[in-house]
Amino acid sequence: MFTAFLREHPMKEMILKQDLRLYPTAEDRKAWEDIPAAYREEIRRLAAEYGRIPYPARTASGFLAFVRNGDRQADEQPYFTRRRKLCAAALDACAFPDNANMDEIVDGIWLVCEETSWVISAHNVNPIPGAPPAAEYPLPDLRKPYIDLFSAQTGMILSLTAALLGKRLDAVSPMIRERIREEIRRRILRPFMATDDFWWMGFRRKDLNNWTPWILSNILICAVTDPTGSGEPASLLIRACEMLDRWLETVPEDGGCDEGAGYWNMAGGALLDCLEILEKATDGRMQFWENEKIRNILAYPAKVEMGNGWFANFADCDARSFISGERMETAGEMIGDPALTALGTRMRGTIADQLNDVPHLTRALDLIFHPAAEKKERPEIRQRDEWLPELQVRLIEKGKWMLACKGGHNGENHNHNDVGSFILMKDGEPVIVDAGNMTYTAKTFSGERYTLWNVRAGFHNLPMIGSCEQREGAEHAARDVHWEPDGLKLELSGTYDEAAGVRQLKRCFALSEEGLRLTDEIALETAQPVNWVFMLRNRPVWKDGEIMTGEIAIQCPEGLTFTAEEIPITDARMKRSWPGSLWRVMLRSEPRKTFQAEFILAGS
Repeated sequence: MFTAFLREHPMKEMILKQDLRLYPTAEDRKAWEDIPAAYREEIRRLAAEYGRIPYPARTASGFLAFVRNGDRQADEQPYFTRRRKLCAAALDACAFPDNANMDEIVDGIWLVCEETSWVISAHNVNPIPGAPPAAEYPLPDLRKPYIDLFSAQTGMILSLTAALLGKRLDAVSPMIRERIREEIRRRILRPFMATDDFWWMGFRRKDLNNWTPWILSNILICAVTDPTGSGEPASLLIRACEMLDRWLETVPEDGGCDEGAGYWNMAGGALLDCLEILEKATDGRMQFWENEKIRNILAYPAKVEMGNGWFANFADCDARSFISGERMETAGEMIGDPALTALGTRMRGTIADQLNDVPHLTRALDLIFHPAAEKKERPEIRQRDEWLPELQVRLIEKGKWMLACKGGHNGENHNHNDVGSFILMKDGEPVIVDAGNMTYTAKTFSGERYTLWNVRAGFHNLPMIGSCEQREGAEHAARDVHWEPDGLKLELSGTYDEAAGVRQLKRCFALSEEGLRLTDEIALETAQPVNWVFMLRNRPVWKDGEIMTGEIAIQCPEGLTFTAEEIPITDARMKRSWPGSLWRVMLRSEPRKTFQAEFILAGS
């Protein structure tokens, strides 16, 4: 799409400005003094909080911890703290120049520029065919700069710090900005132009994900704020557009993000960043807001939002996802989507939110300088009905109930083995849940991924055949998936391996204003027990073939035995969505070859 456009509209003829100004500089006193008082107060507070802690050391042993014992945080905590502290100090110097601590800013810049690599320990090896395992390269090679998510983001932070505070940095020493420029050229712009080997570029691997638009959004900022030293700016932008096209080819036409709603931040949200930069760099000549696929990608969060801050959190997604409200708000305004705009306005959040997710200085600046739209509550009378046919995700609302269920396959990006699973909410709160994401470790994206309980099918709302769970891999997929007016029908036998002996497993979801009817028709090669799993938010009580949990009752087929396991949530990331405990219920049948099971989930 972008490349086709550029064949008819040469980039060199569209770029009219060098050293593009994306945000007001510190010298633009009116712009900074006119930002809302709440943001000015928060900037002061953040600067004071980070001012009380020194820049932490980023050590070789912390970097080595990832290959030694799978610990990502030993490197990432000092890495991100350095960048958050620098961002807070830079914002404070812009908003309150008379109180600015320029030494703190210069120290932060110099420390980051002195780092051997801007790549975090977990991303040290470029995962392309034939690449060595991480254990063979436990420390970065400064001779071969690699561009990962956070090296590109570091380039963005330094580029914008130099652009915002250029004159004040020069007053300390012109070498500061010169050092920033050279480090960005050496670590980001030159490697970007010189190699096709980075996997996220789409030359060596075609299975792209959020890395591509996220990295490109940051590289574009580096390019347009200081394009010299690594080819003409037009060449940088053209190359980025080619890579965006490769990523767009992997995104379904319905715009669904198989990585989960929270990853829209760095997938669809990063695409929005790229679109805005390209439009500004070409003085409005590059505009794609009417393209249907782009509109679908941008609108995705509103389609999987379940109300009260909850999202359909399939895959590596938090149930209470952090999604940049300002980015959703802007996307809604650009494509004329009132529901997306209203959702973004409700979820705008704080400057700290933008820095604590990952230290995303652009998102903090976007929030500060984009006035909020008039806040509107979600209309209570509108009954949601969403269907993403390629992602195979269905959301439907009836009265007090909302259902999210999915088909798809078990080789999706950030996959959980969850084909045919579902989430059920009543009165705006989850009752049948998807546990979601945990803090990443070395296991998360390794051959040991499916030893983690939260990604296994046995901890999703699915049947187990004997002890057999669904298996990972794109070949383990739903078949005969049909949208229904009240839900979804799908066939799940292919999600198990041959050892499970599943000849047929037809699952049907039907939602009404009274609740959910879930039916499973199962045919097995040999007589086996079936274990139906339900993940619950509230403690279950079993009585007379019925489960009472919170404000719902689950009427179960006859002859099932009940067990319940409390799962205390100790992981810091998961705890943000699920403080306390979740409950895993298993309902076990006697061995049989065929089953016709119906579960009625209704109000208690």
